[in-house]
Amino acid sequence: AVVSTQSTGAQFGSALDAATQSLLIRGVRLTELLKQGQYVPMDINEQVAVIYCGVRGHLDKIDPAKVTDFEKSFVAHMRTNLQDIIDDVKVTGQLTEANEAKLKDVVGNFVSTFAYVL
Repeated sequence: AVVSTQSTGAQFGSALDAATQSLLIRGVRLTELLKQGQYVPMDINEQVAVIYCGVRGHLDKIDPAKVTDFEKSFVAHMRTNLQDIIDDVKVTGQLTEANEAKLKDVVGNFVSTFAYVL
């Protein structure tokens, strides 16, 4: 709702400070990130890792039109290489500090190799 309200204000040409612009840019990507196909729900444990990418700013340089492609690629990468994090989130119900540190490194490397970085 905040992103929508601020986007509306931006359309009317009001001057936005850098923090507000950054919030809007991230909000667009988060909105794309949270979309799911009809009858194709994402596993909640995978959602934790994907949402982490968005809220920690790792998607800020990804073209918003390519966020869905990123999400699919990253989930496939996680299933292949980081199943231990997914399983740990499932068991503990949280993203531990150790897993967050590991995820941060993996996400940073993955984003840097993703084809649609701005």
